[in-house]
Parts: sequence; C-alpha cells; structure tokens
Amino acid sequence: MDIQRANRPSQNSQASASTNGGRKKQKWVGAIKVTSVILLFSITILLVAVLAYTVMNRKNDTTEASLVDTSKYQAVFLVNQQLPYFGKIVALNSEYMVLDDIYYLQINQSVQPGQENQPQDITLVKLGCELHGPQDRMVINTDQVFFWENLKDNGNDSKVTAAIQQFQEQNPNGLQCKTTN
Repeated sequence: MDIQRANRPSQNSQASASTNGGRKKQKWVGAIKVTSVILLFSITILLVAVLAYTVMNRKNDTTEASLVDTSKYQAVFLVNQQLPYFGKIVALNSEYMVLDDIYYLQINQSVQPGQENQPQDITLVKLGCELHGPQDRMVINTDQVFFWENLKDNGNDSKVTAAIQQFQEQNPNGLQCKTTN
C-alpha cells in the first residue's frame, strides 16, 4: 500500500502540470473566440450601415428622376426668379439638373405714363442669342430649383408647348442669331 501511495502523489503532480498548461491554452483560445465574434459582429454592423446608406441615397436620386417624362418639355422654377425656364431635363440627381432645348419668357412692358392696366406683352424666347452667347444647355444646382413640372405636349392644353412647336416649325434649322456690325 505504501507503494501505491507513493505513486499517487507523482501522478497528481504530473496531472496538475498538464492541467495548468491546458488552462493557459484554453484561456488563449477563448480570448481568440471572443475577439473573433466581436470583430465579425462589428463588420456585419458596418456592412449593414453601408448597404442602408447606399439604398437610401439611390432611392432618393432615382425617385425624382423617374418622374421626368423625357418625351415632354418641363418648366423649371428657380428659387430666386419669378419666371421659369422651359426645356427638356436630360439629367437629374441630388446635386444638379441638366436642361436642354431651353426657352424662357420675356415680358415687354410699356413705360407710357397713365397706362397702368395695359396688358403685358409676353414673348417666348429661345436661349442662345443673348449678349453672352450661351449654349443651349444649362446645368442647374438642385439647391436653386424651387420646383419643376412636366408640361402637356398637346398645343391645345399648353400655350408654351404650342409656342415651342410653332418656333420649331418656323425655324427647322434651329435658332439663327443675327449679327450686327
């Protein structure tokens, strides 16, 4: 029996030595598992946030742009002007709007005294022959757009559309600016 007792303590010391090394290894493996779970959770949250941001921004840009009827003219009212520009919106996003084939209203008022109730002479003018010689394309910051709307393409329902059609029929080669010497 004494021999067996002598063997027992030596087995216990070997077992305790291997248990201490196993505990250190278990703590290290446990720390790696916890760190991995936290890292994966953080990456998942980040990916969901990026995906939500992308979907929300794409939805805002395409929603308004999808309302543009490209077969018709649009009226664009700017924040600081009373009269709109008329043309075709060819690009629209959250930063800018591109307007082509542009027309605007010109009001010719008489400055004769005593004629306050005289009707205004309103003319639709094609953009392009102004003093600064602009191209027939306008890039407008969307912060400056108060609102825009599609115009009816029937000349009976829209005087502006009828005037544009009349101008195009009378000027099949487009706007020809007169030069003066």
